[in-house]
Amino acid sequence: MQPRLLKSAQQAANAADHAPPFCPMLASFSQTYERIPMANRLSKIVTRTGDDGTTGLGDGSRIGKGSLRIQALGDIDELNSQLGVLLCEDLPALLRAELLTVQHDLFDLGGELCIPGYTMITDAHVARLDALLEKYNADLPPLKEFILPGGSRAAALMHVCRTVCRRAERSVVGLAQTETLNAQPRQYLNRLSDLCFVLSRVLNRCAGGSDVMWEKDRNREQ
Repeated sequence: MQPRLLKSAQQAANAADHAPPFCPMLASFSQTYERIPMANRLSKIVTRTGDDGTTGLGDGSRIGKGSLRIQALGDIDELNSQLGVLLCEDLPALLRAELLTVQHDLFDLGGELCIPGYTMITDAHVARLDALLEKYNADLPPLKEFILPGGSRAAALMHVCRTVCRRAERSVVGLAQTETLNAQPRQYLNRLSDLCFVLSRVLNRCAGGSDVMWEKDRNREQ
């Protein structure tokens, strides 16, 4: 079931002013009912409507900032930001383009959570990550021990993305225990965290290194 559409241009503009920054569907809602310039809706940053501890969702409703939905949205936003930091590094051109696509997917995923009942992440998004996992894992040697987060700076940043992605997945799972959600956002985050792990190994090799192995019998007193 699709959510109710915003009934007026003013309601759409108000929702855009008050909603988290990752609700891309608001633009299409407002354009459907009246042509409100995007600049007018995005330039008003301080609204003070959140001073009471609530924030606006994409359907015009308001919700507590401590809610599970907002926690999940925040974790996804943080993950996207961490990927942005990683993209400041010197990365292979194809991988850079693939990660930029992931950033767009995460923006859409946030949009889906921002508008209860709406669908933006599909099986095709999950399948694309499955294909990337297969491609990048194919040339990596099998792991016989655990690895530590580290190595090159890019690989270490990818590990940070992996851990934030796991947290985002847990947040979405927690939200799904109290509200009805599509399965694809959860599946997408699950695959993405696996991809981040694989890509951390790839990036260490791109830098001329290898995995940083956990040493079971290491003398930790040294």
